[in-house]
Amino acid sequence: MAPNDASRKSTEQVEVAIVGCGPVGAMLANLLGLQGISCVVLEREAEIYALPRAVHFDDEVMRLFQTIGLADAMQPLVHVSPGMKFIDDNGRLLLDWSRPQGIGPQAWHTSYRFHQPDLERVLRSGLVRWPTVTVRLRTEVFAVEEAAAGVEVAYEDLATACLGRLRANYVVGCDGARSLIRRLIGGPMEDLGFHERWLVIDAILRRPRPDLGDYSIQHCSARRPATYVRGTGDRRRWEIAVLPHEDGAALTLPAAVYALLQPWVTPEDVELERTALYTFHSALASVWRAGRLLLAGDSAHLTPPFLGQGMCAGMRDAGNLAWKLARVLRGQADDGLLDTYQEERCPHVREYIELAVRLGGLINTKAMAAALPEGALPGGEAARMSSIKPTLKRVLTGGWDAPAGQIAPQPLLADGSRLDDRVGYRFAALVEPELAETMPPRIRELLAARDVVIVADEAPEQQAWLQQTGAAAVLVRPDRYVLGAARSVQELDALAQAI
Repeated sequence: MAPNDASRKSTEQVEVAIVGCGPVGAMLANLLGLQGISCVVLEREAEIYALPRAVHFDDEVMRLFQTIGLADAMQPLVHVSPGMKFIDDNGRLLLDWSRPQGIGPQAWHTSYRFHQPDLERVLRSGLVRWPTVTVRLRTEVFAVEEAAAGVEVAYEDLATACLGRLRANYVVGCDGARSLIRRLIGGPMEDLGFHERWLVIDAILRRPRPDLGDYSIQHCSARRPATYVRGTGDRRRWEIAVLPHEDGAALTLPAAVYALLQPWVTPEDVELERTALYTFHSALASVWRAGRLLLAGDSAHLTPPFLGQGMCAGMRDAGNLAWKLARVLRGQADDGLLDTYQEERCPHVREYIELAVRLGGLINTKAMAAALPEGALPGGEAARMSSIKPTLKRVLTGGWDAPAGQIAPQPLLADGSRLDDRVGYRFAALVEPELAETMPPRIRELLAARDVVIVADEAPEQQAWLQQTGAAAVLVRPDRYVLGAARSVQELDALAQAI
């Protein structure tokens, strides 16, 4: 299927070319289509990969699905996760990372399990809504050259062996760990110190096994670390460490796989769906942007899976980059705005990767004391862990910048709607009603000229957050992070000027 596959010309012109139509590329294309940006997505494979890969996303990602109008399509396809527990060889609980089961501050649950082919189908089906978006499947990019008016992209249609070219203002590489675009940009990958072989086993229950539970379980072991993950429906996953002396390929044979699964299930319990040998890495690209070339997702960063944040980080890349590209292309900001993309996203994803590496140390017991939260050492009571929400580096700020960089909640408004549905993928000024009444017309006009939606709502949730923040107004970016706040009309004026 190729949504909106227009007739091909020898050289066509688009604003953005996206290389790769995995979850990150498809999310970026939806966000650009939502803003009316013309883009083409070039994907080498003919079909969505049919087997499981990523299995977790969080409330920020579901909020992005809400932004692009696909949350209702995703909700029936997910399972709300109760969280994760870390246990030792004796079954002793070391670390309890339970997730709240209610709706959180972002108006969604904090943790979801999903089946990646389902998620990709939802994202790709969403692309047909946007007349400015074209998807080219079985299309391999083999050359990218900067030109005076943009970037020349050369590709091959693998179905016909025909060559084609297009010109784009910007090219975004969402083409994975072996990214061509990253190689063309240049610059080394920073090694964050984790490289281990693990066997990933995806299975489908043949019969009910409620004793396996809904929690993900990290089996912290000096002998053989392992992870159990409850997926959607009857899907279950095990990730099992491969020991240094072992032949990884031999471990993928069914008899060897079932032997490894013996502590949990038998062949009568599960049917093997996929068995794959992975080397889990931790790394960051040193350069995410070179002129008109940019990176997002696994092209820019690699993380071990112990936090379930690999795909989530890529989706945040898309949420951060899409509105900046649109503002630059629409002449609302200069090209320098795109330099803030790596400045903000790289330190943010680094925090997730470093915590995932620490948890990897706990799971394989090589660095248990360093991995556990402060005050929780082996031999004591189990520690409790909460989901982290790193703040963005304060690159884009204005007015009173103390709250800048935190992700804003999504309050329920007085009319029963959610904030993001009222605002869309735009800037929002959440303002106390009293300040809104006394706001000078000049500031209102400035906010309107910069496409900022003023939300002066008396809903208790919005009022409570403003009071908690200590602000009379908070300016929220399209990616839902706080640009800055104001405690007075003067600070609100400075805040409006900062957009």
